[in-house]
Amino acid sequence: MLRGKSRRVPEGDDPLDAAQERRVRAVLALGGVPRTDLSDGVQQVRLRLPERAAKGDEAPRDVSAWAAVVASHLAMDWHRAKRRQERIGERLAALRQLAHPSGEETSVLSVAVAQGLDELTDQQRQVLVLRFFADLPVRDIAAELGRERPDRPGRGRGGLPLTEDDRRKEGREPARTPTPPCRQAS
Repeated sequence: MLRGKSRRVPEGDDPLDAAQERRVRAVLALGGVPRTDLSDGVQQVRLRLPERAAKGDEAPRDVSAWAAVVASHLAMDWHRAKRRQERIGERLAALRQLAHPSGEETSVLSVAVAQGLDELTDQQRQVLVLRFFADLPVRDIAAELGRERPDRPGRGRGGLPLTEDDRRKEGREPARTPTPPCRQAS
């Protein structure tokens, strides 16, 4: 073993010799890190020494002891990360259960969607199929249907009459769009 020996890291060499690497592996294994993750842990310990030097900290007096402490910290971090992943998985599973209703709610929703699709024109239904089932972007759908891709201002102008009709149905006056400053009469 390396007890009582003080080792400094020679410049440009591997910061851990074989005995120190075995010690790091042992500390990680005793810390509960699975065998499959031990190599990653050793790499992390190897990276910490150059990071420390880059920050301007001096090299540790006993690299072997320093590496064992870093390995111990990595083992604790591994357990924290594992528990964090488990909690995230539990939350996602709970959200998935809420997002996918079952039984009667699903059948009612399916009937409502089917009725909505029946009310669409053939071209509207085709757009939905291309967008959501074929996962095509708007420009590809427009090309597939032989139409121009609408630009944003054009879609806004097309939607304005619909909004005004809705406001009239509700008994409110249509919104007045202000004239741009460059076109106002003086």
